[in-house]
Amino acid sequence: MFSSLELTLLLLGSAVLGVVTFRMMHLPPMLGYLVVGILIGPHALGLAEQNEASKALAQFGVVFLMFSIGLEFSLPKLVTMRRIVFGLGLAQVVITIGVTMAVCWLIARLLPSPLQLRWQASFALGGALAMSSTAIVSKMLTERLELESEHGRKIIGILLFQDLAVVPLLILIPALAKNPDNLLVTLAWASAKAVIVLVLLLFFGQKLMRTWFTIVVKRRSQELFMLNLLLITLGAAWITERAGLSLALGAFVAGMLISETQYKHQVEEDIKPFRDVLLGLFFITVGMLLDVRVVVDHWWLVLLLLGGQVLLKFTLIALLAKLFGTSDGIAMRTGLALAQAGEFGFVLLNLAGGLALMDPLLIQVVLASMVLSMLAAPFIIAQSDQILLKISASEWMLQSLALTKIATRTMSSQQHVIVAGFGRSGQSLATLLGEEKIDYHALDLDPERVLEAQAAGANVSYGDAARRGSLIAAGIYRASALVITYASTPSALKVLHLVHELAPTLPVIVRSHDDTDLDLLKSAGAAEVVPEAIEGSLMLASHALVMLGVPLRRVVHRVQSARDERYSSLRGYFHATSESDDDPEHANVRLHSVTLTNGARGVGMALRNISLAGAEVSTIRRGRGRLDVKPETVLEAGDVVVLRGAADAVAKAEQRLLR
Repeated sequence: MFSSLELTLLLLGSAVLGVVTFRMMHLPPMLGYLVVGILIGPHALGLAEQNEASKALAQFGVVFLMFSIGLEFSLPKLVTMRRIVFGLGLAQVVITIGVTMAVCWLIARLLPSPLQLRWQASFALGGALAMSSTAIVSKMLTERLELESEHGRKIIGILLFQDLAVVPLLILIPALAKNPDNLLVTLAWASAKAVIVLVLLLFFGQKLMRTWFTIVVKRRSQELFMLNLLLITLGAAWITERAGLSLALGAFVAGMLISETQYKHQVEEDIKPFRDVLLGLFFITVGMLLDVRVVVDHWWLVLLLLGGQVLLKFTLIALLAKLFGTSDGIAMRTGLALAQAGEFGFVLLNLAGGLALMDPLLIQVVLASMVLSMLAAPFIIAQSDQILLKISASEWMLQSLALTKIATRTMSSQQHVIVAGFGRSGQSLATLLGEEKIDYHALDLDPERVLEAQAAGANVSYGDAARRGSLIAAGIYRASALVITYASTPSALKVLHLVHELAPTLPVIVRSHDDTDLDLLKSAGAAEVVPEAIEGSLMLASHALVMLGVPLRRVVHRVQSARDERYSSLRGYFHATSESDDDPEHANVRLHSVTLTNGARGVGMALRNISLAGAEVSTIRRGRGRLDVKPETVLEAGDVVVLRGAADAVAKAEQRLLR
């Protein structure tokens, strides 16, 4: 029997080895934690066993995970994604629980009594199986640059609702387990306690939080800030535990309270090391629960449940996404990404096991199938394109159609610039290239940003620059330069590899966060690697213009003029729907395209006679041309007016133009 210190050292040492091994294989660290837990657990090598010390470490991991989820809980973000979160996400969780309960009822009618489940247990099992892994999926989407894609937003929206659904499930499952005979009374009492505690924490805690954090920050002590952060997190968890609720619920509320303060981002950075380490230890303890001998003895049942849950979630999520108006390809990509189990599924399964709702054998089988599904998740997501081409007859046609659209737009272009990414930096670069009468064509993975920018006359198409077909369709053989405007070294290396194969002499300019990967990108073939943000945009433009033959003096003059005007010509960009307005940097200035219909109020009026509520007209597109923006310019039906300003001002200006 190890002491608490010896057990902690064993867990930490095993975690280091597991993470190093899985990092070398380019797999998520979470899987390394699970495998390490299985190996050192009492059912395998027997080096460690579940005791109070390991359970406490695991519980703190869940506490800090829920705290982090609370920090990300943003009302503006939820409003922006409300149809996905509370429509698609709610339907996925509720229907998964319902289908699981129906299957359990059917099994209870057909199989012998030892495998039967009470409806309370099947409800808990359904809640566990409804969860997907936020850590694995978000990491894979980030690496594949698919967070802002159409299926990426749907995936994140469903994951967000799953995270929120854990809170009521953590209240409901213990209430269901206590006294089935007085179920309504038990649920009513649990709900009343939850409401009272949440009201006290949210209403009174909000005012106290802002005042107290201000006092702490004024002391200018990082040590005090961290002590205060731990006190608030664990204190809120203690309050909810004393009220008969869960520790995780209190941590979630504490995160919500801090998310409404100006210290949110600092707190996220400070808490991340604690969260990741403790969460890793939690996954090790989950792995320790798995009895390999039981899995081997009942391997057919494990595989049956693994295939059943993956197939069920894939089919259910794909069908729901289809019902919410997406294409077959987007729906199936969403289903493939979310077909695996999730970290909160382990939390709910442990809770059900601790309350003796489920048979230990069933818990072992379910746990094994969940672990295997998470081990398979990175490979399924990585191969999602190939899987879709095999199971969907229309996917190949849709991808070919998308490439044809790109090729059609670039067919007449010669010596143009391919711009990879059309965010803030990409649009700034496109502005300067357009002013120098240099053709460009941009590729971006956010469909709504692409539509808005296309309406304003920008040469942009929906496509991934890290794919061979997209680069060929964008005219890489005829291009004079390629500029990667997003800061992602893995994706940039893929693009550089493709350029080296297709057009080795084409100069490629790469944006990066800093100079950490400078040598790596240079050795991969980058002509220039430039820094971030607005200065990064100016440097990208200056290098591109010089390479394209524009006199250096003119380039320097143009860049200096932009600085003198405080970057006014570069301010504002077309926002993605996934970007929330609570970020002051993003909410400050934005671009928005407004098409004037025949009945629009602004038709026939001069700009000087239209009050735009603090916004300004950046560009007016009429047909294929652009008009000079002057006070005497008269608007016509069919004009596309590009407004620039704060979000509220742009919204009011759009109403005054149209109504």
